[in-house]
Amino acid sequence: MERILIVEDDEKIARVIQLELEYEEYEVEIAYTGKTALEKYESSSFDLILLDVMIPELNGLEVLRRIRQKDANTRVIMLTARDAVMDKVSGLDSGASDYMTKPFEIEELLARIRTQLKQKTLSETDTAVEIECRHIRIVPMAREVYIDDELIFLTQKEYDLLYYLIEHKNQALSREQIIEAVWGFDYYGDTNTVDVYIRYIRKKVDREKPSIISSVRGIGYIVKD
Repeated sequence: MERILIVEDDEKIARVIQLELEYEEYEVEIAYTGKTALEKYESSSFDLILLDVMIPELNGLEVLRRIRQKDANTRVIMLTARDAVMDKVSGLDSGASDYMTKPFEIEELLARIRTQLKQKTLSETDTAVEIECRHIRIVPMAREVYIDDELIFLTQKEYDLLYYLIEHKNQALSREQIIEAVWGFDYYGDTNTVDVYIRYIRKKVDREKPSIISSVRGIGYIVKD
């Protein structure tokens, strides 16, 4: 049974989410403050964390930062009433796996959870050796990316996207293919999300070299040797 930690200071919202998740046969715990969330995280094991940004004692971004110092693999979906672009960027840059703005439909939340847990399972069973492409080297077991032998930080989604593109190098991949492979077939977002994340990755990995990711007009993207 997969275990989920809900970090939400609104007891009514937390209880509604808990009941829905337990109906889907997840094992659920709740933390109402950032400090309690870290205590539960450190004393137990969770497959996924639903993390509200505006919580007492330690805010959600600080909780996420402390988790990511120790753990790059636990899936974290940020939940917040704030919908400013910079808030979302801050969450994703801090290592969030996904981001949802309140209010949201419970069906969408469940779909996002299924997608994240599926990707977690795939990453844990990935025993591939290191893969290289031009100036980039990826160590799948550690989920590490090196640029000219320098370790760089990528968010989980940036890593998943870059790994998928390099794993399928020399293939022109449509945005729809990428969305299904990286975000999951039940992702509700726009395919423009791919373009946004490609820009993020290029800024981090190109290092003033010709971009490793090329656009394919009318289709999507390709990584070439």
